[in-house]
Amino acid sequence: MHTNYSKAMKLFLSIALAAGTAAPLHAQTEVKPYLPGVTAEGITYFLPQTKLCVVVKATRKHYAPGEYADFAQRFLRLNEVVQQAYDVWTLDNVELLTYGAADPSKAFTIKLNPKTAAPLVSLTPDGRLLCVNASSDWKDMPLPTPQQERLEEVGTESDNYKTQEILRAGSKAKMAELTAAEIYDIRDNRNLLSKGQADFMPKDGEQLRLMLQNLDEREQALLHLFTGSVTTERFTKVYELTPSPGLGRTALFGFSKYLGFVSPDDPAGVPVEIALNDLTPPAPQPAETEKDKKAKEVLDLRYVVPGSVEVTASYGSQTLAKATFPMAQYGRVEHLGGELFNKKFTTHVWLSPLTGGVEKIDAVKPE
Repeated sequence: MHTNYSKAMKLFLSIALAAGTAAPLHAQTEVKPYLPGVTAEGITYFLPQTKLCVVVKATRKHYAPGEYADFAQRFLRLNEVVQQAYDVWTLDNVELLTYGAADPSKAFTIKLNPKTAAPLVSLTPDGRLLCVNASSDWKDMPLPTPQQERLEEVGTESDNYKTQEILRAGSKAKMAELTAAEIYDIRDNRNLLSKGQADFMPKDGEQLRLMLQNLDEREQALLHLFTGSVTTERFTKVYELTPSPGLGRTALFGFSKYLGFVSPDDPAGVPVEIALNDLTPPAPQPAETEKDKKAKEVLDLRYVVPGSVEVTASYGSQTLAKATFPMAQYGRVEHLGGELFNKKFTTHVWLSPLTGGVEKIDAVKPE
């Protein structure tokens, strides 16, 4: 997301500012609900809705059989080796994040009335109100993106350790037999080096260490031709959800130890669910007349008193993540006092682009 206004928005705000400079200061700024095609020309802004971003990280280990798996017991007395490829998945981490987006159901317009001292208004690219008569350096943080990365490969380069004799063998069985013989030779040489009985003994301890390390690498690589290889990958999945009062619990996806991410209703997996617990206290009921209400709707700017929601991510009986967030759509829209925008004050207001709540407000009497 970008913080710079579009060229059209910049031009529009410049017109608004110019209109405000030329107008007398005693008039009120008129704010009305936005009705496309009905509202007179003005600066339309949106209050936000708070969205939920669920970032899931999981690891897949892919086990593949070795080229000579069928001969592991015959030549090396290995009874348990991988015979068929399979995956093993683990669910590593779940992170809960929130971000703001314009709520199309909460749009209002600041009319550019010739008799109105129109304020300077700063908006996000999607039209959310950031501040009035002030500047903001706010930036939308980029949301995580789906990723797949390879972490480790074990036994996938075993072919590089085959000798010429093994490569020239006429059958897979003969290749397996020669590979097993090579493994036994490596073990014999390592034992001789360890006992100091090898024909070519190293000159010092460091050279001995390097020779033993090289033998270990060769043995392990050739062994993987029988036991198989393992490839480890990390997956990052991103799910977005718009919470709303009454939503309660919803399944994002299913997760299987052997299949990984599956659909929520797939019986092969266990659902990963998001539970929303509304902690918002009841809104007070102010005693006001219909006349007062209509006056506020005309003269005031709108802001949100956000609600509070506890979000829990669970996998079966296991709680993966839990956090409490302020959310705009669980709260209520209020009116900022019209008396703050008159000739007696220069009012500066900053709103949260995530919840629409007032972050800061000050009213300064002009000198």
